Amino acid sequence: MNIDIVEAISQISKERNIKREALSEIIQSIFLSMIKRKYETADNFEIFVNMDKGEVEIYQTKTIVQEVSDPITQIALDKAHEMEPDLQLGDEFVEIVDPTTFGRRLITSAKQTLMQKIREAEKEVLFNEFKDRIGEVIVGEVRQINRDEILISVDHMEVNLPRSEQIHNERLHRGDTVRAVIKAVEQTTRGPEVVVSRTDSKFLIRLFEIEVPEIYDGVIEIRGVARFPGERAKVAVYSNDKRIDAVGACVGLKGVRIQAVVKELNNEKIDVINWSSEPAIFINRSLSPAKPYKVIVDEEDKKVEAVIPDDQISLAIGKGGQNRQLASMLTGYEITTVKQLDWEKAQHQEEKWPLAQVESVSKATLEKLTAAGYETVEDVLEAGKETLMQLKGFGEKTIDRLFDVLEAHLQRVKSAETTESDPAAGPAEADQPAATESTPESTPAVEPAAREPETGSVETESNPTGSGETL
Repeated sequence: MNIDIVEAISQISKERNIKREALSEIIQSIFLSMIKRKYETADNFEIFVNMDKGEVEIYQTKTIVQEVSDPITQIALDKAHEMEPDLQLGDEFVEIVDPTTFGRRLITSAKQTLMQKIREAEKEVLFNEFKDRIGEVIVGEVRQINRDEILISVDHMEVNLPRSEQIHNERLHRGDTVRAVIKAVEQTTRGPEVVVSRTDSKFLIRLFEIEVPEIYDGVIEIRGVARFPGERAKVAVYSNDKRIDAVGACVGLKGVRIQAVVKELNNEKIDVINWSSEPAIFINRSLSPAKPYKVIVDEEDKKVEAVIPDDQISLAIGKGGQNRQLASMLTGYEITTVKQLDWEKAQHQEEKWPLAQVESVSKATLEKLTAAGYETVEDVLEAGKETLMQLKGFGEKTIDRLFDVLEAHLQRVKSAETTESDPAAGPAEADQPAATESTPESTPAVEPAAREPETGSVETESNPTGSGETL
């Protein structure tokens, strides 16, 4: 090996980003290997590599003796005097070894080993470089498209975009410029393998950091992301500065900022919502564009029942259930949607009023109805007049008066409940309530119907046989 080779190696190190110190160690190890192969030992050899001057010096230390028994470690006194007359027996003599004496075979082998070592060092450098760049967005050119992966050229290296990390409805072509986030770096037998992704939530976050300076500066925080790559995504944002609207900053003037992100993600629809520490409010917003009538939160089981107006139920569920699933992913709660009409019916079924609370029903009538299995006002009304006509002692007029009394009682009870509710109760935040159950603003209470004058107890009609028996 000569100086020209060292200079060539220096050039290679610059091109492959290998430090001079690392290259110097590689060259030293190569020469030590050559020395061991030629002399079977390297204990009395020293190698100095000067990368700045492109010089390699090999020194062999020998002991001066009268008669040489080991030419590798010893030198004769008369031969040593030819170079240094003042030396004596037992002194150490340093001899400079010419690399060209190693022979063509060893030099050729050393060249091959050296190139292999440089490739290994290059792989190590690349591994360390990309390992520290996990989570960073890279820009590269599509070089090769395979069945299960796409190879992208980035900084003199090919990174791997697996099929699982590709947006399913996106078609890339050779030569396209593409952006992706570095997801993982692994050291394999073939060298470092860099896996990039276009479906990872971090990619969406990094794109927002690029397009929205307030996010990059930390004024606005992204508190959560949920994605169906290529289809739809929800992003929860929070502003640390009350003067700045987090959603407005992310959308940008005329939507220019968010449109840049949408375009990069193959027209993926993105909903940006304000984050809230109140679960009910956050869940309410996460179901956007639907506006829930009520959100009932079970903190312990992390479950939510969202009552949705009948005309918005399809918006709340979304195409293929995407909107509801994304809301669950974003909030961390299992969300169940129910139509408002169905929920109100269920509530009415649960709220049944005992017949004993109806003052206008006599004790005798109450006992007869209870004996027949009718214990609540709803039981009697649901049974219907024709069914009650079959009971002994109940005539048509008696049943008509009974139904009038029961219906009037239910109307008075419901009107009283509406009046007791506070219509002025407003939401805790600008657009959502802060309580565990969130409801829209109450409508003005319906005035209770005028109470009918007491007509006394409802008695059964006289038996046609003239017995006068009552129920």
